[in-house]
Amino acid sequence: MTENQESFLFSSAYLAPISYYTAMAHCEVAYIEQWENYRKQSYRNRCVIASPQGPLSLTIPIIKPQSDHRLIRDIKISDHGRWQHLHWNALVSSYNNSPFFLYYEDELAPFYEKKHDFLLDFNMELCRIMCDDIGINPTLKLTDSYVPASEEICLSDLRERINPKVSGVDQFPDYQEIPYYQVYQEQLGFLPNLSIIDLLFNMGPEGLLILKGRRQ
Repeated sequence: MTENQESFLFSSAYLAPISYYTAMAHCEVAYIEQWENYRKQSYRNRCVIASPQGPLSLTIPIIKPQSDHRLIRDIKISDHGRWQHLHWNALVSSYNNSPFFLYYEDELAPFYEKKHDFLLDFNMELCRIMCDDIGINPTLKLTDSYVPASEEICLSDLRERINPKVSGVDQFPDYQEIPYYQVYQEQLGFLPNLSIIDLLFNMGPEGLLILKGRRQ
């Protein structure tokens, strides 16, 4: 993989934040790293949505690796705690009154009904759906081998920059915190850099303007 303005390197992510898809909206090729070791407390198996009480983290349980050095491509999803049922109920209760929930509901519901074995596969399928629904079309490619961090690709390497411990404006150079309509903003104020699902359910196809850095 070589550096250019049209390619970015991402970690796998579960319904990634808006900054992640902002980067995807600015590239032609999105490389997803499949040869890295799985990292805890990241967006790889967690997303953040808006609930009536405020930001809510949804975490996919995984089958605990036998060591700390387990490739993300080998991480399996656990059935513990009926997580699919809980996640879908959280999405329904949080976004049922949003403008576009009913429009996308039937497309997304199967992800929370059908059993999925591997986290990477689940994330990739959802990512393709999100890109299509929001109106961006980067070519999604899994890396052929591990891409080491280097000065040559540091500007396009977002694997560790997009994580819950880094603010959205620091995750992606061109990212702007552009407010958009959110279903609970009157009581909660605007909540920045939530999961892409928040933008999709609240703004539908017009969410593309937010990803492109343009106000309505």
